[in-house]
Amino acid sequence: MLSSLSSTISRLNLFCPKPSIPHSLSSCLKTLKPQPIIPRWSCLHSLSTHPTSRLSTSLKPQFDALVSKDDLVVLGIETSCDDTAAAVVRGNGEILSQVVSSQADLLAKYGGVAPKMAEEAHSQVIDQVVQEALDKANLTARNLSAVAVTIGPGLSLCLRVGVRKARKLAGSFNLPIIGIHHMEAHCLVARLIERELEFPFMALLISGGHNLLILAHDLGHYIQLGTTIDDAIGEAYDKTAKWLGLDMSRSGGPALEELAQEGDAESIKFSTPMKQHRDCNFSYAGLKTQVRLAIGSHNINPEIPISSASSQDRRSRADIAASFQRVAVLHLEERCDRAIEWARKIEPSIKHLVVSGGVASNQYVRARLDHVVKKNNLQLVCPPPKLCTDNGVMVAWTGIEHFCMGRFDPPPPADEHEDYVYDLRPRWPLGEEYAEGRSEARSLRTARIHPSLTSIIQASLQQQ
Repeated sequence: MLSSLSSTISRLNLFCPKPSIPHSLSSCLKTLKPQPIIPRWSCLHSLSTHPTSRLSTSLKPQFDALVSKDDLVVLGIETSCDDTAAAVVRGNGEILSQVVSSQADLLAKYGGVAPKMAEEAHSQVIDQVVQEALDKANLTARNLSAVAVTIGPGLSLCLRVGVRKARKLAGSFNLPIIGIHHMEAHCLVARLIERELEFPFMALLISGGHNLLILAHDLGHYIQLGTTIDDAIGEAYDKTAKWLGLDMSRSGGPALEELAQEGDAESIKFSTPMKQHRDCNFSYAGLKTQVRLAIGSHNINPEIPISSASSQDRRSRADIAASFQRVAVLHLEERCDRAIEWARKIEPSIKHLVVSGGVASNQYVRARLDHVVKKNNLQLVCPPPKLCTDNGVMVAWTGIEHFCMGRFDPPPPADEHEDYVYDLRPRWPLGEEYAEGRSEARSLRTARIHPSLTSIIQASLQQQ
């Protein structure tokens, strides 16, 4: 495993591989320690030439001298799923611009994300979105310190669009490039909003494709306490909304949350998933099956939109929505309770639970999880809704945090060949699995294409 991991680090060459870091930078990095949010220390270094370095000798002028973190300006690009997003953020946390182009029409047409259609939609707007982000920040690419881009996890076809744009821009303007883990970005954007949020802390990351409970030891060092063994909560929300005939143009989650307010959450006794498993993993496939059976028993036709439903039919749909939401979130609550207990065994000093990802925009979810953290004497940290869904701000900010630790790649060639094979990581774990939390559930997805972000960074630190 170690030899395989070592070769992977060398091949991927994204986070501090030795050949990419000049001797002066490597020596400096050994003296740096992770700092609280918005530290006042110099984080760029004199990039002198070195025989083994692939760094250009003609980098932007500001790289010739120490530059404080506050003076950094990073462009973040996000295309991992169905939103094309870009943002410009300063090292002091100031959001200079944020642009998101949604694919609401495609979501409504296909009832979810169609990867090939999503890729085409990204390709059509990526140039415009990035340029608009620069224009709104009153900057040009020449004013940037670096470009950060999501490289995984996500849909390969969609990731490729963002990475291609980022590399083209970075190559044209001789900018360092930072590969970003999508779920780490959801986690770390909380540190942009909550300045007192320091490591260690817990995070629950919930979206259409992910359910993840982690203990964040440090930047780039995470322990996975629990994950989904089949479907994520966001996917369950979207499917239930589709089967109930709700408007999918803004994704199913918000529409279902709104309808649930009209229903009786106790009217249908759905079973809470995985009651028999004493771990922190999640499963929503069984709950989706229960919902489909309930819809069938109430003779609900999903082809009839909610706007055309009779009053009785609407009440039935609202009851199913409310009952589904109650059990879906109860599953989150029970898993979080146990994860807090486990995390305190490892890090007794934790004070915060971060809840982020698209589903964290749901006010019912926030209210129920706030109850859990208060019961456990913790504080709940939720980014505002526009920073919970996929966005460029979280990518840019995560890029800033890693850039200040020396974790970046040199500028790509300005004339990079169109056939260049990009390093995309559609299935990329964030942290290593907590031994006590390993699930024996048969459907748990264990196949890995890449080692976890944590293992890559920890191994690179040992090599320095």
